[in-house]
Amino acid sequence: MKKSCAVIMIAAILIGACIAFAGCTGTASPSAGTTTTALGSSSASGTATITDGFRRTVTVPAHPTQIVCSGSGCLRYVVYLGAQDMVVGVDSQEKKAQVQEGRAYALANPQFKNLPLSGEMRGKDDPEKIIGISPQIVFKTGSTGTTYATSGPEADTLQNKTGIPVVAFPYGSLRTDAEKAEFYAALRLMGKTLGKDARAEELITYVEEVTADLEKRTKDIPVDQQKSVYIGGVSSAGAHGIISTEPAYPPFIWVHAKNIAAGSDTQHADISKEVIVSGDPEFLFIDVGTIQIDNEGAIGELKTNPAYAGLAAVKSGNVYGVLPYNFYSVNYETVLADAYFIGKTLYPDRFSDVDPQVKADEIYTKFVGKPAFAPLNAQYRELGFTRINLTS
Repeated sequence: MKKSCAVIMIAAILIGACIAFAGCTGTASPSAGTTTTALGSSSASGTATITDGFRRTVTVPAHPTQIVCSGSGCLRYVVYLGAQDMVVGVDSQEKKAQVQEGRAYALANPQFKNLPLSGEMRGKDDPEKIIGISPQIVFKTGSTGTTYATSGPEADTLQNKTGIPVVAFPYGSLRTDAEKAEFYAALRLMGKTLGKDARAEELITYVEEVTADLEKRTKDIPVDQQKSVYIGGVSSAGAHGIISTEPAYPPFIWVHAKNIAAGSDTQHADISKEVIVSGDPEFLFIDVGTIQIDNEGAIGELKTNPAYAGLAAVKSGNVYGVLPYNFYSVNYETVLADAYFIGKTLYPDRFSDVDPQVKADEIYTKFVGKPAFAPLNAQYRELGFTRINLTS
């Protein structure tokens, strides 16, 4: 009898121990010092498990303070989120002294040029330099479908070489719903990782409000009254001439203008001179980043090529400059600012309450914390948001 009681007591102790152990390792309510997120979970040890943009599971510090960015535009997101003070290293693009600087986030944060070098531009990382800088997290991005895209395997390789968590994601854009979803997902991922999720949601709401405002102002314009337009000299990994364009140029879509180059969702296209001439747009917009190439690029072509002299837009003087928004990937604030100038130019009665330069600075301040229209426009001889004179 005594032996049976002893066995029962030992069994009870073992069962109690198992229950306690299960309580430590199973799913439980968050306790003090522990956080959970929609992207994963954190532990009391000060780490968080997240799922990045390539469905990789990455363990990161729960409250990081030192980060490095890799890839075109990655640092831009950090500035958007107001986390620039966490940056401890930059790629070669951020340290360049450039004749034309088309990135509002860089103009607003000149201190980036003084930070240690983490690698070359467009995601060409230097693992040894990153190890020397010792960030807690590396963020890595690239635009889907381009030469500079990134991937889960690339992120794994960098993480294995450095021993530092790498959080990777597609960059996104505003051209299509799918790429806009990438943009929003990137903001939310970085926001959660950096404790800036409220700021990420604030920006997403703002973009939705701005694009809805543009749509609302112009959506009831009859098709036969919508202006025909073309954007030339579009920057894409550098400056280009007049045949460089975007078939799915977001500002034209938002303000219901008829893009003579429309027909695909491709990020960039070089079309023939004949397409421009036969399309004969009522309004020509020129990405003023084109002035970085010989003979003023697209502007010089309009001045000297007789094939363009008969265009309706040229004869009527309806040729206008917009700021380049493709500069080390998409500058979202600039594409939104350009849209208001284009809307005001095409449909002044629908934008009678808008001063495009004032609106631009509202947008720049929202994204990068400072007005940036004047310093940006000064980079391009103040040709943005103005009629371009083709006779001088």
